[in-house]
Amino acid sequence: MCRKLLMMIVVIALLPAAARAQTVDEIIAKNIQAHGGIEKLKTVNSRIETVKFSSGSFKADVRQVNKRPSEVRTEFIIQGMAQLEAYDGKVGWRMSPFQGRRDPELLSEDDMKELVVEADMDGPLVNYKEKGHTAEFMGHDSVEGTDCYKVKLTLKNGNIRTYYFDTDSYLEIKLETQNFVRGAPRESETYYGDYDQVGGIYFPFAIEEGRKGDPERVRLTVEKVEVNPPVDDGLFKMPATKPPAGTSSAPK
Repeated sequence: MCRKLLMMIVVIALLPAAARAQTVDEIIAKNIQAHGGIEKLKTVNSRIETVKFSSGSFKADVRQVNKRPSEVRTEFIIQGMAQLEAYDGKVGWRMSPFQGRRDPELLSEDDMKELVVEADMDGPLVNYKEKGHTAEFMGHDSVEGTDCYKVKLTLKNGNIRTYYFDTDSYLEIKLETQNFVRGAPRESETYYGDYDQVGGIYFPFAIEEGRKGDPERVRLTVEKVEVNPPVDDGLFKMPATKPPAGTSSAPK
């Protein structure tokens, strides 16, 4: 009896690790299904999101364009002038007119990390193992009174995302990110709400972002999501830099 009891204790002790290994994939699968399912997600070849940004009295427009396989362009627009970042699947670049830089400039590898993740049309959770990411179930936690499953996703690039999934809907209601830029960690929090369906897929239409632990957050109100609009690949390509005035680019 003692031997059998000891074997039972060993088996019970080993169960949590096995359960976690299975549960994290089940939770992620249910999150993907809650958004509309993998088959529906794969039918989206392009997407445009039009967003209103507000932080106190400061207002701006945001426009993000995605296209398969891995292209993205984000525009931050104030009074008709746009600061933008883009990635064409190989090259990441930006234009920063508000900082006096009107010519496009290449992004560093560190600065491009998050942009590459944004270029993933399906998001990093879909087929995360094939993408080189690792996931870990971190148990339960509460977000503003809502019970959540907590899943830590370590990206291939070394950055970390911690998702909080509503235990009822399996949709994410909070995301913590830890990005490493030139070796220094940058931590932020994003809250999601007002999910609605567009083209058979559920998107959050109310988003709040801020530094981790800071009660001050910026608000992003999604006004429109367009699924499969026509998008030219040239939108993501880095424009050629104009030569300085008075010089010629023609070969001598």
